[in-house]
Amino acid sequence: MTLQRQVMIWAASFAVLVLALWLLSPILLPFLAGFVLAYFLDPIADRLQSWGLSRLTAALLIVIVALILLVAALVVFVPMLADQVGRFAGELPALVQSFATRLNGWAPAWMKDAVAKSGADIQGSITQFAGNAANWVLSVLKTLLTGGLALVNLVSLLVVTPIVAFYMLIDWDRMIQTIDSWVPRDYVDTVRELGRDVNAAMAGFIRGQGTVCLVLGIFYAAGLSIAGLKFGLAIGLFAGALTFIPYAGAATGGVVAIGVALVQFWPDYWAIGLVVAIFGVGQFLEGNFLSPKLVGKSIGLHPVWLMFALFAFGYAFGFVGLLLAVPMAAAAGVLVRFGLKQYLASRLYLGADDAESSPVPVDLAEIAAVPAEKTRE
Repeated sequence: MTLQRQVMIWAASFAVLVLALWLLSPILLPFLAGFVLAYFLDPIADRLQSWGLSRLTAALLIVIVALILLVAALVVFVPMLADQVGRFAGELPALVQSFATRLNGWAPAWMKDAVAKSGADIQGSITQFAGNAANWVLSVLKTLLTGGLALVNLVSLLVVTPIVAFYMLIDWDRMIQTIDSWVPRDYVDTVRELGRDVNAAMAGFIRGQGTVCLVLGIFYAAGLSIAGLKFGLAIGLFAGALTFIPYAGAATGGVVAIGVALVQFWPDYWAIGLVVAIFGVGQFLEGNFLSPKLVGKSIGLHPVWLMFALFAFGYAFGFVGLLLAVPMAAAAGVLVRFGLKQYLASRLYLGADDAESSPVPVDLAEIAAVPAEKTRE
């Protein structure tokens, strides 16, 4: 089979896959969530199996414990979180207005004179922006809580996702072996190598970075709540959830938390400093312990590429796209690096004579290390 025909077959298969995802995206959420959950928990099932438990018993035990934790979260934390988010949206205009008043009091006289001479109604603009933001948050919450499809998705997540995760945990190793048996034998070694690289990148993010987000979310939420900050639970969990984008969680959560603290605690410097210290400690733990131990350097995703993938897949497939964005971005990154490696060893890059004398793929780092004089020669 010619290379052109192979490319056409794989391109057509990829197009069919994308079309199927787009058509079925409204119903894929519980299945993808179950698949991601099974992927996240598979190492635990392997560990329990190595201790003598059968695969069925290990999967059943994991799903039962996960359901208990989920029910506890729904009963204890979700009502508190929903209440705090609703109250935060309602009080957002007042908070922004108070914060603007504080900043106006701290502003130097020359800045106040310049604003007064310009005739700009900054106070009114801030009030209007805060009101629009609050209305947007409330409308989103109302849509999420009252939408019929959202209700169906919620029920399916609670019912279908554990079932899918259970069966995926049981059949995970068998599924991998079956997929491996379908790979064309001429390319099985290359595909296995790419699969290992993709798995390393996905595991580093889904398992490693996911655990980091969970730990930091709990730390921020508990710390801010203990510090007495209003909406501390919601702000802390939001900051933890955004941690998958480097520095975004601490920056966004820190700005919101410190702004609320300035309005709530001023002039209590100790209370405000405690809020700042919570995010400082969180960043220290993430940079020196959590990320090096749990994630390492296995992700291989640039933050800009990660954000682009989230926006692109979210726009194309909605919430399902957000679940697919990181795995697809990780896989795409591995494939692009592989393609670049092959290109750097091809006649197109090296020329016919050099390509024949250099059958081994060229490493990009080695090329970058060649002195400029050598390259010109």
